[in-house]
Amino acid sequence: MSAQPKVTLSKLLELLGFESQIEEHQLEDGVLLDVRTEDSGRLIGRQGQTLADLQYVLNRLLFQQDKEAPKAMVDVAGYRAQAREALVKKARDAAEKVHRWGDVVELEPMSAFDRRIIHQALAEDKTIETQSVPVEGTDKKAILLRPKH
Repeated sequence: MSAQPKVTLSKLLELLGFESQIEEHQLEDGVLLDVRTEDSGRLIGRQGQTLADLQYVLNRLLFQQDKEAPKAMVDVAGYRAQAREALVKKARDAAEKVHRWGDVVELEPMSAFDRRIIHQALAEDKTIETQSVPVEGTDKKAILLRPKH
């Protein structure tokens, strides 16, 4: 059976008690499901945690339906797009400090999803090296930026 990301997410949100409209956009590595709802704050959660959990559950359900299912990315009211822009800006600001001072800069602990955005944002900069490092007392990791020698 072929997975239907939009239909599955719609049913999941309905079962959770959310009225919503979902727009589906094809990405090169999957599908983006953009959710519009009156209660977007509750669906996004603190620091996007509820949204991240919803995306995880959706992808698990889709994988159960079809092992070849494309990865689904869920966004609510443009939250991920805004958060991505903020992370890219943070990465560039930190890189500027590394360039200016030549010191190591450490960014706060963040999720794997957010770290990937930071690493990708700085991948083109051949003068900077990024590394994820474990942070004691949390399952998140911080990112260290340092000059490449």
